[in-house]
Amino acid sequence: MKTTHAMLGSLLATMLMLGGCASKIASQAEYSGFLSSYEGLAKTQTASGNTVMRWIDPTFNVANYDKVMFQPVNFYPTPLPSDRISQQTLNDLLSYTNTRLRDALSKRLKLVESNSGPRTLVFRGAITGVDAATQGLKPYEVIPVALVVAGAMTAAGQRDQNTELYLEGELIDSATGQPVLRVVRKGLGKTLSSDKQAITADDLHSVIDDLTQDVLSFR
Repeated sequence: MKTTHAMLGSLLATMLMLGGCASKIASQAEYSGFLSSYEGLAKTQTASGNTVMRWIDPTFNVANYDKVMFQPVNFYPTPLPSDRISQQTLNDLLSYTNTRLRDALSKRLKLVESNSGPRTLVFRGAITGVDAATQGLKPYEVIPVALVVAGAMTAAGQRDQNTELYLEGELIDSATGQPVLRVVRKGLGKTLSSDKQAITADDLHSVIDDLTQDVLSFR
């Protein structure tokens, strides 16, 4: 009987761990505080097939705007490099994010340097950070800016790891100073072969590429 209970307990724990690892949506516990508000966020499927948490002002119509002021994306909070995430990786990731996102926005609206004037949106965004745990087994490490290491048990008993990136952003109406769109996004990058492999910016490029695709396709 004790053996049966132990097996059931082990099975339940495994299911819970796999369920937690499989989540592709940021939870409220993973919100960073960067956005002006998180009220009203709801699950929304994007053009790239990803599910994000998003709120849109019911009166918002992108056709009412023809200019956008792009405030460069930063880390929130400011991260420190680690053995697995070098300063070069952090720099490269930020540079890639800003280049791709700025280019995508410029294809939708005219980029301006000032947020004054009518028909102008202001974009502000950040790569945010959360605490990380390995598959719910035990705390693995706190990785800056949510380059989160999430473990997965393999048949050989080794742990593959998924890289994850969290982003938060909002669009603000320049004339009113009020947000018209907010989004919290969690993306999965490349799978690493072990918990010792260093994370590179290239491992997370696909997350940014999906984001820019959604910017271009947004209606």
